[in-house]
Amino acid sequence: MTSQRNAPNVARRNQSTRRAILTAALDLVAEVGYARLSVEGIAARAGAGKQTIYRWWPSKGAVLFDALLMLGEGQGDRPSELPDTGNLEADLTTVLHATVEEFNDPRLSEPMRALTVEILLDPALAADYTERLENPIKELKRRRLRSAQEAGQLAADVDLDVAIELLWGPLRNRWLHNEGPLTTQFADTVIETALNGLRAR
Repeated sequence: MTSQRNAPNVARRNQSTRRAILTAALDLVAEVGYARLSVEGIAARAGAGKQTIYRWWPSKGAVLFDALLMLGEGQGDRPSELPDTGNLEADLTTVLHATVEEFNDPRLSEPMRALTVEILLDPALAADYTERLENPIKELKRRRLRSAQEAGQLAADVDLDVAIELLWGPLRNRWLHNEGPLTTQFADTVIETALNGLRAR
């Protein structure tokens, strides 16, 4: 009976420690930048042991990735599907405006930039990111565009993966490389320009 009573307490304690570690990672990367972020610093801020972090995550990049996922879950903004009102342009405007807001959010921007760089250097993290985030989100985008294609709003021969790059790629590139202000007006121009080439004729 004692072990049964203690098990939930251990689970809650582990969850509380995990959340403290992820929150500490987000706070520290915003304060000191990713280059100066360390597992030791995260552990000290979270009041956790360094070995606890290494038991759950292989690197600071992996901690940061889970921290971003936690932040998204906390905001409740991770839909199961993209909006599908039947008006593709309006739905894309809703989604891409939200993307602009996310990229311009200081609490998200620095961790996302750091994670983007770290993925280039860490194959294991890149594979985890692709499996847990990139592929599922890309499939949501693909399904929404496929629905538009089936409704005759996009040309039947459009490559949907290329269409995704045409719509979301310019926003990501402008944000990542600081090529200019990332605004909803820019997103609107991207949507209009892309759809002019993708619509069924």
